[in-house]
Amino acid sequence: MAWSDRLEEPITLPEGRALVTLEDAARYIQKLPKTEQPKPHWQTATGILINAAETGGGWLMLARIGMLRALNHGRPKPLIPPKRVKPYKVLR
Repeated sequence: MAWSDRLEEPITLPEGRALVTLEDAARYIQKLPKTEQPKPHWQTATGILINAAETGGGWLMLARIGMLRALNHGRPKPLIPPKRVKPYKVLR
């Protein structure tokens, strides 16, 4: 496998551009401020990207997930409203 392998789905960044390949994702991490790169969530994403570049296969999906988790680190989880349950009457 190679750094030019495509992620399972592109990752759209807030500024509008997209990370399409493993190389795009790696370059994004390399361009982060030097104080940001050593943080655990970016280190995890980097490790997954390296494994994906070496082995491919299912690692490509994991690379996408790792990048999304690192990009969303520190953001609150979205509020998922509870499902409405239809009330049932118990007949005896």
